[in-house]
Amino acid sequence: MLNYFARRAGIAVVQLLGLALVAFALIHLVPGNPVRTMLGARATPEQVAAATRRLGLDRPLVDQFGSFVWGLLSGNPGQSITFAQPIASLISERILPSFLLICYGLVVAIVVGTPLAVFSAVRPGGAFDHGTRLFTTVAFAMPTFWLGLVLALLFGLKLHWLPVAGYTSGFVGAIRSLTLPGVVLGLSLLVIVVRTLRTSMRKVLTAEFVEAERARGFSTFRIVTRHVMRSAVMPTITVLAVNVGFLIGGTVVLEQVFQIPGVGSLLFLAVEHRDYPVVETIAVMAGAVVVVLSLLADLAQALMDPRVRLGARTV
Repeated sequence: MLNYFARRAGIAVVQLLGLALVAFALIHLVPGNPVRTMLGARATPEQVAAATRRLGLDRPLVDQFGSFVWGLLSGNPGQSITFAQPIASLISERILPSFLLICYGLVVAIVVGTPLAVFSAVRPGGAFDHGTRLFTTVAFAMPTFWLGLVLALLFGLKLHWLPVAGYTSGFVGAIRSLTLPGVVLGLSLLVIVVRTLRTSMRKVLTAEFVEAERARGFSTFRIVTRHVMRSAVMPTITVLAVNVGFLIGGTVVLEQVFQIPGVGSLLFLAVEHRDYPVVETIAVMAGAVVVVLSLLADLAQALMDPRVRLGARTV
C-alpha cells in the first residue's frame, strides 16, 4: 500500500509541475501588455519600461517561472499587477463564495442524481429509465449561462422567490444567493452522476452474489442499499473527483451571470486585464484541487479494492 501511495504521489507532483508550466506558458502567449493596461493608454514608453522593470516582467521567462513556482511553494504567489494587492489576500477574500457554490452544485447533483440512477438501474428499459436519460441529457446539453438566465427570469424577476444577483453573507443569505447558480451547476453535473452510477449498478446487479442474495429471499431494497451501492459507488466518486475541475470552470460563467464576488469572477477580471500572476495562481490552484481529489479517490479505491493495488504493480 505504501508503494502504491508513493507512486501515485509522485505522479501527482509531476502533474502539478506540468500544470504550472502550461499555465505560465499559455498566459504569456495571450496578446496584450499588462503594464500598458495597468497604466492606461496615456502612459509614456519610459513609464511602461519603469513599471515593467519594477514588476520583474523584463526578466527571462525561465527566471519568472522559477519565481512563480517558488512563490506557490512558499505560500506567497506575489503581487497582483491590476489590483496592487497580494494575490493570497485577493483569493482569500473571494474563495468562500466559490467554495460554497461548488459544494452546492455537488449536493444538488448527488441528492438528485443518486435516486434517479438507482431507480433507473433497478428497472432498466422502463419509462422511468428512458425519462431519466432524456432529462439528464437535456440538462447537460443546455448552456449554463442560458439556463442561469432562464431560472433568474422565472424565480427571480417573475416569482420574486430568490435574488438574481449579488452575494449575501451569513448562512441564510448565502443559501438564498447561491440557490439559483448552485442548481444550474448541479444540473450540469447531474448526467455524470446518473450515467456513471447507473452503469456501475447495472454491472454489479448482474453479479453472482446478487443472484444468491435474491435466491435467499432478500428484498431488492436490502440488496441495493447493503451490497450493490457499496460496490458501485467508487467509480462514481472517482469520476466526480476528476470533474471538480468542470465545476470550477462553471463557476467562472455563473459568477459573472449572477454577479457573485468569487474566485471565478476574479479570474475573469485578471484575464481581461492580462494580470499574469493572478491568472497563473488561480489556474494552478484549480488544477491542484483536481489532482489532489483524484489522488484521494484513487487511494480510497485502493483501500476498498485490493485489485487496484495489484493491477498497479503489473503496469
